[in-house]
Amino acid sequence: MERRKAKRTKMVLPVKVSVSGASHLAHTFDLTCLGARLGGLHTELKNGEIVSLQRGSKKANFKVIWVQHLGTNEVHVGLQAVAKQRNFWGIDLPDSGPEIRSNVDAVMAFSEKKS
Repeated sequence: MERRKAKRTKMVLPVKVSVSGASHLAHTFDLTCLGARLGGLHTELKNGEIVSLQRGSKKANFKVIWVQHLGTNEVHVGLQAVAKQRNFWGIDLPDSGPEIRSNVDAVMAFSEKKS
């Protein structure tokens, strides 16, 4: 059974990841309307940590959902947007469908109430 809430789009895009006052260059492996999988990171990240991503002039906060250590120096991470983003990646991602959009809206509304 598929756990994914949105269709992945394989695409390598450069991004800047800011965490704890330091910036690191990385790249995407695949994207969704809800988040991304990043690689090329050479810094330690923890599940639940909030990081800032910059793509061109756009910036947004993302939550680290999972971390995979590939070796002594490289990390892959799965990220989920903290708040709804409008075309953060600068590309048209496949439509996620009205059911998924309503689920995303419900999750975002719930997380805003908790803040």
